[in-house]
Amino acid sequence: MSNSVATGVAYSDPEFTTCYASQEIGYATGAQGSVTQLTSKSTGVTLNKSSGQITMNAANLATVTNVAFTLTNSLITAKDVIIFNVAGGNATAGTYNVFTSTLAAGSATVVLRNISGGDLAEAVVLNFAIIHAQ
Repeated sequence: MSNSVATGVAYSDPEFTTCYASQEIGYATGAQGSVTQLTSKSTGVTLNKSSGQITMNAANLATVTNVAFTLTNSLITAKDVIIFNVAGGNATAGTYNVFTSTLAAGSATVVLRNISGGDLAEAVVLNFAIIHAQ
């Protein structure tokens, strides 16, 4: 890698970046948090951490229906990527999709979709992590 610069366990290249690690990569405990959604599945939440868990309200979500809510987080920039996954909680396995539909400095719109064959009223737990961009 002639254009690479050694920076600890990672090598930077103008065309791409490759990262090698011999240990776990992620956020320290202090960068993680949790929040519980109040009132309804469309109620916004605030969590100013780089990663965490959101416990959603157990309100009913009809089959093949989306619900959106705002995650307010002072650490989010418009260039970041946020990864969401269904961690479980009271969620039936394989019944939801989750994704970010819009992103702006300080907030993201999160969408949960019921992909099951029936209505569900579950307190879905979502994990998220922000991949911070420069």
